[in-house]
Amino acid sequence: MSEPLRRAFEQRFGGAPAGVLRAPGRVNLIGDHTDYHGLPVFPMAIQREIRIAYRPRADCTVRLESVQGFGPRSFELVPPIAPFPFGDWGNYAKAAAQALLLRHPELRGADLLVEGDIPLAAGLSSSSALVVACALALLEAAGIGWDAATLAGWMAEGERYVGTQGGGMDQTVCLCAKRGCALKIDFTPFAATPVPMPPDWVFVVAHSTVEAAKSAGAREHYNATRRRSQQALERTGAASYPALMASGAARALAAAAAMPEELRGPFRHTISEALRVEEAVSAMRSGEFRRFGELMVESHASLRDQLRVSCPEVDELVRCCLEGGAAGARVTGAGFGGCVVALSTARDAAALVEHLERTFYAGRRRSPDHAFIATPSEGAGPLT
Repeated sequence: MSEPLRRAFEQRFGGAPAGVLRAPGRVNLIGDHTDYHGLPVFPMAIQREIRIAYRPRADCTVRLESVQGFGPRSFELVPPIAPFPFGDWGNYAKAAAQALLLRHPELRGADLLVEGDIPLAAGLSSSSALVVACALALLEAAGIGWDAATLAGWMAEGERYVGTQGGGMDQTVCLCAKRGCALKIDFTPFAATPVPMPPDWVFVVAHSTVEAAKSAGAREHYNATRRRSQQALERTGAASYPALMASGAARALAAAAAMPEELRGPFRHTISEALRVEEAVSAMRSGEFRRFGELMVESHASLRDQLRVSCPEVDELVRCCLEGGAAGARVTGAGFGGCVVALSTARDAAALVEHLERTFYAGRRRSPDHAFIATPSEGAGPLT
């Protein structure tokens, strides 16, 4: 158990916690804006995480506090749970609670104290990690067992409570990741397959200095992006993107020619990105370092030009990564700012970070954790 977190819990709640749970953030290596269409993605969990100390209560009250400056929140486990004002951090705990109450009406209250080191609004899934960690804390407080894959589906649905119509990638990798591996996630049918990372491969995560607040300012852009790609699908007459892909990618891409411009780009991105995921998984398994990097570059170009979810700062950071020796680089997560992920080697990663410090970050205001080497980490569970 984290000793500082335990002491902070005792000071705030007047007694020791029953335990501490952790939920990792993630970096998506390839496959963005495809999960909500039931198409595959290829992320990995990282060493940055949300930690929650918890203690069960005898009533139905959830008391939520943070050691990092977010104000205390309290609510009752009585459905339907009305949200706090839009953008309030307590809504992530409410999202978890609401989703759990649909399946476990016997849920009980708990005192929860949160800390974490996932950069906020960075495209590294701090929000989903908080939802998952809150869900685990409430389940453990009530003595209810849980299955990682099942819970991932519940939380993917539940997180839409905050207003972002996302898919299931973040919650699945947060719960199902394996140490030392990336995670190939299929949704139709569901499968979460660990893919061991070659020992000399390293992924550097670097922040563009532009916030990617998907649940705040960028929410409507994100939701509109999803609507356009769904509208494009409807023009093909196919029941789903997986069904369309089953008919052949070439045939699917040919359907884009008759679409209006605002639908053509999202449609082409969705199809081509799903194909890149499959090839990237194969490249990692066979150690094809250069090919994996090329696929990342292709992915970023598609996100920038077809889906239009990049921004000038992100594009500049991608260029700096490639000039600094990265085999590939791309925006990660939903886009609209946030982080870039770059492929390097164990030998060259530190030099890549130094290059970014001299070029992209020179003269820019930045946080202490603006660039770091990501470690493929274990999925959520008790802190040991």
